[in-house]
Amino acid sequence: MPRRPAPTIRPLAPSAPRRRPDAPGGADLPRRLAAVRLGQGAAGLHPLTDSAANAALESYDRGVKDAFDRIVPVLKRLSALQHDDDFVERAQALAQAELGFCLPLPILEKAWVSQLDMRSLFAWCVFETYEQTSDGFFRDDPLHGQPGSPAADEFNAFLLSCGFHLLDATPCADGRLAHAIAFALRLPFSSVRRRPHAGALFDVENTVNRWVKTEHRRYREGVPNPAHDDTRYLKVVLYHFSSRDPSHEGCAAHGSDDAMAASCGRARLMEFQQAVENSFCCGASVDLLLLGIDTDTDAIRVHVPGMDGSTRLDHWLDATTVYEATRHLQPEEARRRIAELATAAAASTPDPGMVRLIARLLEHNISQIDYVRQYHHGHYADAGHAERFIGVGIGFKEIHLRNLTYFAYMDTVEEGAPDMDVGVKIFKGLNVSRGLPVPVVVRFDYNGKVPGARERAVRHAQRVQEAIENRYPDLFAQGLLHALLTVRDQERHTPAEAVGSTISLTTAGGH
Repeated sequence: MPRRPAPTIRPLAPSAPRRRPDAPGGADLPRRLAAVRLGQGAAGLHPLTDSAANAALESYDRGVKDAFDRIVPVLKRLSALQHDDDFVERAQALAQAELGFCLPLPILEKAWVSQLDMRSLFAWCVFETYEQTSDGFFRDDPLHGQPGSPAADEFNAFLLSCGFHLLDATPCADGRLAHAIAFALRLPFSSVRRRPHAGALFDVENTVNRWVKTEHRRYREGVPNPAHDDTRYLKVVLYHFSSRDPSHEGCAAHGSDDAMAASCGRARLMEFQQAVENSFCCGASVDLLLLGIDTDTDAIRVHVPGMDGSTRLDHWLDATTVYEATRHLQPEEARRRIAELATAAAASTPDPGMVRLIARLLEHNISQIDYVRQYHHGHYADAGHAERFIGVGIGFKEIHLRNLTYFAYMDTVEEGAPDMDVGVKIFKGLNVSRGLPVPVVVRFDYNGKVPGARERAVRHAQRVQEAIENRYPDLFAQGLLHALLTVRDQERHTPAEAVGSTISLTTAGGH
């Protein structure tokens, strides 16, 4: 697919809280009373809430998602115009005005001969909008977390002061956790090594290999700190649950069983720690942290570990409890109280550095709790899946928005088949049930310093595309699954590069 210059997705001004569809237009008093109960409004925000950051994040989230959500209404209008004499010109003008890009002429020019190929057009529009999103993310740094930014430098220094030289987080691949780092925890994206997996069940061997690379760099380059410094590699698992519908909207990989999700997360963390110790002796520096997140409110729960590494599954510190315990305190007093609560919640003798980090995460999450209360009436309306596309492969540093992407991280389809199957099942409900295709963005990052790395990444993406076609032949045959192939140089702060697509512009309309 040829790349087109993409305009900026224009950030929108911060809006008032979104009104529910069933709320009567004139019934403002009940809404304001409810807002007071939920702590909404400037006077009701927690003293530690960053309201300016909340407004900026909401504007970015809304701007990106609105760009995707405009696609179907535009295509419906095109459908009504497809037999007009000036259809191609009107279609291009409409797409440019509403979506910010032109549509592929080969598809439009066939509309007078046969029915307009809406499935290919839909996938094309999703892919173009994704490219706009990627371009804007790396160009504008809307989350202010790129390497070398003040926020990233400050947090990296803070993390080292807590005794950790790297934070490696595995959230569940569920799209409702895609914003966990930049929104729920308010951490600079470049300061966290993130790789989601279904059920947060990360690959132990791959994680050990990444630990080895981290420690080797410390020995060879002293980055982020010299190897002799007494700091540890911190591995985090972030499982999820639903407070509104715990039996149905929890983690599908664990049957919506919160206890099972937490237990499996802790078990996987301990397997990683044991693998490092068995391979590199007991002095290997690995610490573990288990977190949970309510996908309805974004409030986190922290299983505060003890200094001996113990973690209790039946005991945690909930951010909503911390919120209520500190909402009437002055900021510095509130911070001291959060640290006290984190210390008291430790599974054994607390580690001061771990307590400092957890207190910072809880403070950040307080802003996110108010964010959901301000802009989503206390809980998200999309309690279940509402992703816009599936992301397959390795990368996607630019995706940090809730329910935008379902992640299926893999080197091969065979290896990641369970994650991919879950994603396709989700999109059969979201898209295929409405006659729309499943959009898949295949992505492989590469190291631009390594000769031939880009070419190998492209071939890797092509092999994965072929494997996806072989795994879901019926969907491909009906035009109900399309893939965009992308690669990105991980050594540069640049957007993804499109290198191929399953959309044929010479035979579009006949799959």
